[in-house]
Amino acid sequence: MTDNELLLAISDIMDKKLQPLKEEIKQLKLQNENIIIPRLQNIENCYTSTYDRYKNSVEDYEAMKADIQIMKQVIQEHSEKLKKIS
Repeated sequence: MTDNELLLAISDIMDKKLQPLKEEIKQLKLQNENIIIPRLQNIENCYTSTYDRYKNSVEDYEAMKADIQIMKQVIQEHSEKLKKIS
């Protein structure tokens, strides 16, 4: 057997042994493309839209918190006044 024939035989053997790996890699690529990447994009879209809603609402929450604190004080004062009256 010549060197070229030997190299061709080794190449054939390697191709046959690598074929299952090539198929598995192909399946993984398809799974990434068809399942994983779209799901990740969906998760990203949900996260960013939620972040934007909360980011834009932070000032409103702070204002509501201040309003509630004032309302608590007024209610307590009114309760004390009503107790004195009755």
